[in-house]
Amino acid sequence: MAVKVYVVFYSTYGHVAKLAEEIKKGAASVDGVEVKIWQVPETLPEEVLGKMGAPPKTDAPVITPQELAEADGILFGFPTRFGMMAAQMKAFFDATGGLWREQSLAGKPAGIFFSTGTQGGGQETTPLTAVTQLTHHGMVFVPVGYTFGAKMFDMETVHGGSPYGAGTFAGDGSRWPTEVELEHAFHQGKYFAGVAKRLKCAAA
Repeated sequence: MAVKVYVVFYSTYGHVAKLAEEIKKGAASVDGVEVKIWQVPETLPEEVLGKMGAPPKTDAPVITPQELAEADGILFGFPTRFGMMAAQMKAFFDATGGLWREQSLAGKPAGIFFSTGTQGGGQETTPLTAVTQLTHHGMVFVPVGYTFGAKMFDMETVHGGSPYGAGTFAGDGSRWPTEVELEHAFHQGKYFAGVAKRLKCAAA
């Protein structure tokens, strides 16, 4: 039976969506793994998004909280807002009370990826503060650690990401994920899918 990995994200300007696509590719490269990419509901009116200069959403389907229970493992992606997850993702987690009551997500592996505006804008605090959501659901947090290797220690080029997960810097919105950041995202997807596969096989 295939291992189902869901990549669930929120993206305002497209930076997190770009990482999500690479994470999906990485997870799909693992034999026996099926990957589906989703976005969470937008909470801002179209008028407000227009004034913010936000582009149209991707064609990824919008997920409901109940659909999370179908996955064997879930990777959550979101931009930061003052060092924590964006309100849209928090609103989605707030709607998972029914899953929490039944502990439907307990034991499932979960990972996190993210985007921040600046180098000191939350590449560690954003995923760290998000772990509380996973903890209350009894999920197993799977950080990428330093498995990406030497590129995580590169001091010559600016790059996002941390031991918590893949990341990028959006700056004023004009900076897009670099090749290294996309490679990190691909690696995280592949690494996470491998862990999810091992956990499911062990439980079989």
